[in-house]
Amino acid sequence: MNHEILVVEDDEGIREAIAIYLSHAGFHVIQAENGLKGLEAFRTRKPALAVVDIMMPEMDGFTMVSRIRETSDIPVLFLSAKSEDVDKLHGFTIGADDYLTKPFSSVELVARVKARLRRYEQILELKSGEEAPTVLTNGGLELDPATKEVFVNGDPVHLTPKEFSILELLMRHPGQVFSAQQIYERIWKEEAITTETITVHIRKLREKIEAEPRHPQYIQVVWGVGYKIRKDT
Repeated sequence: MNHEILVVEDDEGIREAIAIYLSHAGFHVIQAENGLKGLEAFRTRKPALAVVDIMMPEMDGFTMVSRIRETSDIPVLFLSAKSEDVDKLHGFTIGADDYLTKPFSSVELVARVKARLRRYEQILELKSGEEAPTVLTNGGLELDPATKEVFVNGDPVHLTPKEFSILELLMRHPGQVFSAQQIYERIWKEEAITTETITVHIRKLREKIEAEPRHPQYIQVVWGVGYKIRKDT
């Protein structure tokens, strides 16, 4: 398949086993034994997908993926010895695409990696076939889909890829109300497992684009229904 997969796992035996599974499936594997080295490998090698353990020395998986999500939306599959829902919720909230609890079978691992890559490539193909995007404006808020830049009253604002996609969705449909489930399924391109991550992303967006996040000018709540961006008057 010629895809490079980053495997970040501090247990050498598990890491080597995963590398063998993925190599036999046709992938090229990059290995790292902790989050710090994994982040360095991500920045230098630009893998197509990352398989990341959660509990690791130097830097844990949650921190590593949070850093990745500042610049990239590649698929991320978390590995963990825990199965509690709170761990899964936190993983999805910071941008994980899938979650595997140890122990897992080689067949399941490879199947999930292939499924995530296939879905990601479909999304990229759809984006490449779109017409050249135009700059979206709403009052002092400006979003450029081509350059992935956002400005508030002329000042640049740094958004993560998912935050940018949510804001773009709302700005393309001013005044239209989207439920948290609709936002999740449009941005993540899959059925919503939980919508808590949307609440978190909306809160972070407001902190970045609103002068007073508790009294938002742009992103508004329609109680019991969802979110909308104001109509530009």
